Amino acid sequence: MQKKIGIVIINYNDYKTTKRLLNNIKDYKCLKHIVVVDNNSTDNSFDKLKEFESNRITIIKNSSRHFSSGLNVGAKCLIKKVGKCNIIFSNSDVIIKGEEDLEQLSSDIKEDVVVVGPTINEHGVLNRGWRLPSTNLEILFNLPLISRYFKKKKLLYKDEHFNSDLSEVDVVSGCFFMVESTFLESVDFFDETTFLYYEEQIFSKKVKNKNKKEVIDNNVHIIHDHSVSIDKSIKKIGKHRILKTSQRYYCKKYLHANPFQMALLHITDKFYVLTLYIRAIFER
Repeated sequence: MQKKIGIVIINYNDYKTTKRLLNNIKDYKCLKHIVVVDNNSTDNSFDKLKEFESNRITIIKNSSRHFSSGLNVGAKCLIKKVGKCNIIFSNSDVIIKGEEDLEQLSSDIKEDVVVVGPTINEHGVLNRGWRLPSTNLEILFNLPLISRYFKKKKLLYKDEHFNSDLSEVDVVSGCFFMVESTFLESVDFFDETTFLYYEEQIFSKKVKNKNKKEVIDNNVHIIHDHSVSIDKSIKKIGKHRILKTSQRYYCKKYLHANPFQMALLHITDKFYVLTLYIRAIFER
């Protein structure tokens, strides 16, 4: 029997796009419940979205802007509403073609497969997951010029990896994915320490530590149009600092980086920040 499906949508200062998604899916019969988490928006998003609240749609105001916090608040609410289920986690700026795609993703969840993602079209670029890098690769990613080369060569899978119906990957994109609820509870949900970055890698490590799998369904396509996102209001260098704070936390706690590796992460990061400042001076 097909397990129940629910969806958690994260909103931040983007109620118009969230309303578009709600109008897209509110009549999907396969969805037992829809939870929208407003992540402490600074506009009137929460009041605007409250208009959608019904016996099938719950709108929650979260006191934190951390993405993982919003995921956890929404997941716990959904589990309380419908019990065991397959939970879709979604950004507000996605477009779903039809409810049969959600049913297909749900059918992909098995005993050993606890996370499934679709092929995501991001302005013509296909996002189909990536490999988990080692700490040494994370250090190389901090180096200007060569970082792009190593990311493309070491992180991305070749196109032929996605020739079958399902393709196992280390990490699926955080903008739209499905997780089996009992597994989510077994790993104590998402780590709320990071902000904006490395949530996917951290959860992937939790999946691997339990000897479970993440897969991409190559027959299901979702559009991610990047209409509005929380990090667009953050200046480039400030965004970089948030990114690298998350990087160091991930490497230390989940990859068990040694002190020498942590020092190299810090040094290479400082060098990269210096190049950003130099570039900013010349772009004035």
